[in-house]
Amino acid sequence: MQYFDPHIHMVSRTTDDYETLARMGCVGMSEPAFWAGFDRGSVESFRDYFRQLTDFEPKRAKQFGIQHFTWLCINAKEAENVELSREVIAMIPEFIDKPNVIGIGEIGLNKNTRNEVTIFKEHVDLAVQYDLPILIHTPHLEDKYQGTRMILDVLCSDSRVKRDMVLVDHVEEHTIGLVLEAGFWAGMTMYPVSKCTPERAADMIEKYGTERLMANSAGDWGPSKPTAVPDLIMVMRKRGHSEATIRKIVYDNPLTFFAKSRNFKFTPRE
Repeated sequence: MQYFDPHIHMVSRTTDDYETLARMGCVGMSEPAFWAGFDRGSVESFRDYFRQLTDFEPKRAKQFGIQHFTWLCINAKEAENVELSREVIAMIPEFIDKPNVIGIGEIGLNKNTRNEVTIFKEHVDLAVQYDLPILIHTPHLEDKYQGTRMILDVLCSDSRVKRDMVLVDHVEEHTIGLVLEAGFWAGMTMYPVSKCTPERAADMIEKYGTERLMANSAGDWGPSKPTAVPDLIMVMRKRGHSEATIRKIVYDNPLTFFAKSRNFKFTPRE
């Protein structure tokens, strides 16, 4: 089955991973800007990173027949540095018209601090100004529920935000209902040691249905599995879900959401 991974950090993966993903049916992916494993010190380091996301990674992916799209931002882990964050936000418009840039993300909260909220709001302002989709990072583990509520409060209090253009990622059992009930899209991230497993993702699909819901691997620097979406496909097949239901989660829904971006020019395979 062909699939689209809506959240994967290929800058942290080898070229062999591209080949493996292609063999397993991956035909497209979107890569949010994120933390590099350390705090960057200047706006120029982000400019180089955005060049990597908009020039180098699409070329690596194309070698294996995978279409690569990206999102731009300064990650919440680095948002405590408000001065640097504002310099990065001011620089992002240089890249907005690059052909693979589909929105602003992944933005949100990490430790739910005042500075993080400030920079989150300024990212939202940028997305609204350019009419771009937004991809949201929700905090990890014990801070997830509180952080998700804070994020939703910010988004829901801003009448300019189009809820069907916002994807709230890393949902788990205690936050998925909040996101879907508020009218946003929800992303389930499958990690080996945190977030959720393919089995738990299948449980959420069975409880909440397939509308405005998608699944991703978020493969990155730490313990992660870039082939998590094919794992979910296998789990759903074992549980007796139809191919149409599986395809909606792993292919149709991502394409429907990303099509809200004017730069999303995806060419389906025959």
